[in-house]
Amino acid sequence: MPGEVFNPNPTIFSTKPTVRKSDISKQSLWINEKAVEEDFLDEVDPIDQDEIFDLIRSINDPEHPNTLEELRVVSAPQISVTGNRVFVEFTPTIPHCGMSTLIGLSIRVRLLRSLPDRYKVDILLKPGSHQSEHAVNKQLNDKERVAAALENPALLETVEQCLAGAGRRGHLG
Repeated sequence: MPGEVFNPNPTIFSTKPTVRKSDISKQSLWINEKAVEEDFLDEVDPIDQDEIFDLIRSINDPEHPNTLEELRVVSAPQISVTGNRVFVEFTPTIPHCGMSTLIGLSIRVRLLRSLPDRYKVDILLKPGSHQSEHAVNKQLNDKERVAAALENPALLETVEQCLAGAGRRGHLG
């Protein structure tokens, strides 16, 4: 995104694929796959924090050629799922980050496009991590403000650029 760079020299962290317990059971030689399929046909598969993290970890930062995971903006422990509610907390790289709203909007759009409609998503800044924390949280969790932001073609294009790499990385499977 052209313009002022808020954090010209961010810290980059290495990343590694996630292996979930559910993935290990898929590879088991002792499970009768047909019996398992019949048992679970009527059940709704719950979504856990690892699945949410897999959805958002590879979103590109709007300012740098890195993912939100590489910049430690998002991490699995910052996500919780309770019933049909998803809470995502994210940490901007600096307290005056001007891209926080755009990052939160990108996370929201990714989850809105990926999760079933029954899920309510709350996106929040990590407490104390941003100088305008309350205002940013209010913007990110107000349906009308989010809808208005996504009607702006330039802003929508920037969100699409952030989401262009989403899904390229993820758990081993």
